[in-house]
Amino acid sequence: MLAGQVRRLAPVLRVRVAFVQHAEPSLASELRAAGAHTVIVPLLLSGGYHQSTDLASAATAAGARLADPLGPDPLLVTALAGRLDEAGVPAGTPVVLAAAGSSDPAAAADAGRQAELLAERLDAPVTAAFATAARPRVGEAVARLRAETGRPVAVATYLLAPGTFHDQLRQAGAEWVTAPLGGHPALAGVVIDRYRAATRRPALAA
Repeated sequence: MLAGQVRRLAPVLRVRVAFVQHAEPSLASELRAAGAHTVIVPLLLSGGYHQSTDLASAATAAGARLADPLGPDPLLVTALAGRLDEAGVPAGTPVVLAAAGSSDPAAAADAGRQAELLAERLDAPVTAAFATAARPRVGEAVARLRAETGRPVAVATYLLAPGTFHDQLRQAGAEWVTAPLGGHPALAGVVIDRYRAATRRPALAA
C-alpha cells in the first residue's frame, strides 16, 4: 500500500520493496536488480541497529545511498493527529506516543522528539513510551499520565503496521488506541522527502 502511494505521488521513481530479514525479496537481491544510483529509504520511524548496521552495511556493499529513517518529522505529526481524529479522541486529551522500542539511545531520543512535535500540534501533554526494550513501557506511561492529569489517556500508535506490538497496546489501559500509521498519505510524503534528501549525498563505498 505504501509503495503504491509513493508511486502515485512520484511516478518518475522506480520503487522496489525489500526486506532486511524474515521475508522475501531480500534487500541484497533487490539492490542487485536495481543497479546503480539506488537509494535505500528505511521504513523505520527512528534510528537504531537496523539503520546504523544492517542497512548501512548493505548500502556500502552495493554502493547505494542510504536515506535517514522516517522519523522524527512534522509530516508524521499530520499522520498521528489524523489517526487520533479517526479514533474519536477529544481535543486536549493527554497522549502516549507508543513506539516499538530499541536498546539504542538514539532511537529513544528520536521518539521523544516526535512526541514533542505532536505535543506542539495538539497543545496537550504527549509522552513517548515503548512496547519493549526501553522505558517507560506504554502501560506505565498511560498510568502515570492519567495520574498526573486526572484525565482519560489516548495511545497514539507510532508503528507502521499491525502485529504483536500493536496488539499489546490495546492492553495498556488507555481509553483510545489509534491505528498504525501505514496507509496514511502523509507517510508517502515522508518517504519521498527522504529519497530526495538522500540523492544529494554521495553513495556509500566499501
